[in-house]
Amino acid sequence: MDIRADAEGRPDGAVVRDALAVGVAVGLSGFAFGVTSAGSGLTVWQTCALSLLVFTGASQFALVGALAVGGNPLTAAAGAFFLGVRNTFYGLRLSQSLALPRAVRPFAAHWVIDETAAVSLAQRGRRAARLGFAVTGLTLYVLWNLTTLLGALGAEALGDTDAWGLDVAGPAVFMALLAPMLKTAVERAVAGLAVLLGLGLLPVLPAGVPVLAAALAAPAVLYVEGRRAAGRQTPDLKAPAPEASEAADRERSGRSGRKPSGRDDSGQAQKEER
Repeated sequence: MDIRADAEGRPDGAVVRDALAVGVAVGLSGFAFGVTSAGSGLTVWQTCALSLLVFTGASQFALVGALAVGGNPLTAAAGAFFLGVRNTFYGLRLSQSLALPRAVRPFAAHWVIDETAAVSLAQRGRRAARLGFAVTGLTLYVLWNLTTLLGALGAEALGDTDAWGLDVAGPAVFMALLAPMLKTAVERAVAGLAVLLGLGLLPVLPAGVPVLAAALAAPAVLYVEGRRAAGRQTPDLKAPAPEASEAADRERSGRSGRKPSGRDDSGQAQKEER
């Protein structure tokens, strides 16, 4: 039985259970990264170094995916970097909800990724947020690196990974991680436009560059959505303003010799009685 809970009454066991579920499910996909990375030409130790030091799945898959098709290493690294920038915004939000001591923050920053942010921000209390972050980060980090090693060793044992069709493992896992996150129409529109840009520019641009160009989908969709929202909020310019309507009413009353309808005649009535 759970005997400790956060301020809102959420049992620690429930938080740990959710964190473990996310950590185990995503951590096992490190096997796919190990296979993909080894298939792209990286050695086992290079593959493991990426998981240990970079530790952000989308960026790692983007890097080895671009290298696998002969892309320029600098271009591949740039694409991975831009994908990893999102973790900066997670960090800004988590710094408020977790409020970790300064000495711990540099170490915790290495675990700021999609999964730890999702589990932490889903909690209501600070204690639960910290617990979810720690359990998710630890579970995912250990499993991701272990399965990366196993995947890289397995790919070397298999030899030609393309012959086994394992070259699609990375994109498949990436799509599986991305699909549940597309909850709104705007998010789905950004993803769809990014796919069109990436596939459309793939035959005409060097490897790795279409990934960078696909990032333009986000500002493009947000710009269109902003214009639509502004159009819905724009007042009807043809309708007369209240002040203009009152002025017109006074002018018409003056011409006809009558007082405006909104004028108080109580003073004039008192004079007539006297």
